Amino acid sequence: MVEAENACELARPFLLKQKSHAHWPAFHHGSECTPETAIREAAAILKSSRAPLIYGLSRSSTTGQRAAVRLADSLGATIDTTASRCHAPSIVALQQAGENTCTLGEARHRCDLVIFWGSNPAVSHPRHGERYSLTPGGEFLPNGRLDRKVVVVDTQKTETTEIADFWLKLPPGGDFDVIWALRSLVGGQVPCRWPKGVGTEAIQKLASLMTHCRSGIVYFGLGLTRHGPPHANVEALLRLVTDLNSKTRFYARRMRIPGDVAGADSVLCWQTGFPFSVNFSRGFPRYGPGEYSANEILERREADCCLFVGSEGFEKLSASAQAHVRAIPTIVLDYPSETPAFSPTVRFTTAVYGIHQHGTAYRMDETPIPLKPVLPCGEGNTDADILDKILKQLENLDHLSHEIR
Repeated sequence: MVEAENACELARPFLLKQKSHAHWPAFHHGSECTPETAIREAAAILKSSRAPLIYGLSRSSTTGQRAAVRLADSLGATIDTTASRCHAPSIVALQQAGENTCTLGEARHRCDLVIFWGSNPAVSHPRHGERYSLTPGGEFLPNGRLDRKVVVVDTQKTETTEIADFWLKLPPGGDFDVIWALRSLVGGQVPCRWPKGVGTEAIQKLASLMTHCRSGIVYFGLGLTRHGPPHANVEALLRLVTDLNSKTRFYARRMRIPGDVAGADSVLCWQTGFPFSVNFSRGFPRYGPGEYSANEILERREADCCLFVGSEGFEKLSASAQAHVRAIPTIVLDYPSETPAFSPTVRFTTAVYGIHQHGTAYRMDETPIPLKPVLPCGEGNTDADILDKILKQLENLDHLSHEIR
């Protein structure tokens, strides 16, 4: 790949390092081996494990994520996504409070008030403003940016505050109190206690913008969960959005991290009933954020092997969890252009969905997007293919063991 037109600064370096592959190497203890040997070694590790952990999935596609769930179910393993280290509090909060939400397309066409809360999309989502939230014209917003009011609520000045019409600066940890004051004002009451470190006029101005817009949306990011009880902050914001719907039309939308983490959550939901941190050890799925989250399991040294579907999840783990990963057998399925930050016992090189193979990824608004290959490289080299082959090898081992008995 020699050029990537219209790509943002996040996509360009990723796209330009992609190339066609005729060979998909596998490794065992750092030495290249045949894929068949790697499959046998990976199956042997999982077969001998009593508490396996499958983690990652945000670089996968729907087919790969489904294959990972099948494998976890067969093994009685714990399966977790990278969401447990970022938007897990948001997911827990929306399970408690519900979520008034919409697609990015609807927000583009309808929302004349756009609020970024604890998020800096100018850096984290460079094309977001251009395509959905700031400048594009819409059916009811023909003049684009001129028809929109843009508000940023954050603790510090960012690139996004530079382009906002109004910046509500919060003290660290002030999110919950400000949201509760806004709920009082939206309900027609005076807050019994005004938040410290924030001007009352600024809070009243934001409440007025919220209640007098034709349609509004709040895009919230990880900044909302940095201080205080993170799930409580998100739950309060979601309940504020519910209150606003008695006055106007208002939505909330999480600013998800890059990759298909939204797809991983969705696939686990319709395969197991739960979005992340799922355990199959009793023969049926059990949900337990914290108890069955990858980072906490590794910190407690409860996993005796770990299968990474995409090694980028390793960097999100704590130091003690990373240390345990290095001490146990590990299996990694990753892109050709990526190098794990640790030395896996078995490593498979897999195709990139949307580059080498067809696939389906979920946009941050849970809209499924079909992916078409631009550098086709044959068949049988996706993470779904590898996981299914490992599962088949495990079934063969079980059958052989049964015959011997």
